[in-house]
Amino acid sequence: MSKTLFAQFTAREGAEDEVARLLRDYAARVREENGNLLFDVYTKASQPRSYWIFEVYEDEAAFQRHLKAPHGGPFNAALGPLIEEHASRLTFLDPVDLTSLAPMA
Repeated sequence: MSKTLFAQFTAREGAEDEVARLLRDYAARVREENGNLLFDVYTKASQPRSYWIFEVYEDEAAFQRHLKAPHGGPFNAALGPLIEEHASRLTFLDPVDLTSLAPMA
C-alpha cells in the first residue's frame, strides 16, 4: 500500500525566495529517491506564502528510506528559521475505495 502525506507550512514574510529555492533543490532530490512516486509543491492561491506539499511513496519502506535520506536533515534545518510554524504540519492520508461504496439512489 502506498504512503501518502500532505505537508504544509507558511514562509515568513521576506523569506519567500529562499524557501522557494530550498524547495526547488529538495524536490529534485526527493523525486530521485527510489520509491518516491510524487512530490508536488503548491502555494495557496489566496496566500502565496502558504506552502502545501503532496507526497506519495511506493510503500512504508520507501517512506522510511525517505526519512533517512541524507538531504532531509539539512533541508529541515535550513527551512526551520524561514517558516512561521515550529515545523511542517504533516497529515497522513489513506485512499478511499470508491468501488466498494453503494451507488447513490
